[in-house]
Amino acid sequence: MLEYNVTAKRLDSHGGIAKCKDAEIALDTDVNGRHDAFNPAELFLAALAACMIKGIERAIPMLQFALRGVEVKVHGVRQDSPPKMVAVDYEIVVDTDESNRRLELLHTNVRKFGTISNTVAAATSLGGRIIRAAASASRGQQSVTDAISQKPDTTPAS
Repeated sequence: MLEYNVTAKRLDSHGGIAKCKDAEIALDTDVNGRHDAFNPAELFLAALAACMIKGIERAIPMLQFALRGVEVKVHGVRQDSPPKMVAVDYEIVVDTDESNRRLELLHTNVRKFGTISNTVAAATSLGGRIIRAAASASRGQQSVTDAISQKPDTTPAS
């Protein structure tokens, strides 16, 4: 098993900082919000996006998948009471000349082997798609819109 450690510290009433290894992230903890730091919900969505990009990086050599770039867009819906994310949707945009079948295979790998994405899918509705970047599509490849929906298993534990 792998273990992770992060330390977060309040700097003042407007924000804090999270540290891990040699990295730091500014945290928006101001009750009125701030534009120069991630609030907790945005940090959660960024973790999911980073998980998907890291999953793609891991899959590239295994699948011998050629790409020029990746962008992940994530959208979350938060309910007020009790406060929680009730749905998360994503779109992975890949700049590649690979076939649609190979693009779908990349998506399957991202969905199946992501620590954060598997955790999110177990807790709330997670749905998304992978598409080809517009520049790639204009080179003669069609867009892939392999929409998926992963919902938490509500079967009682035995």
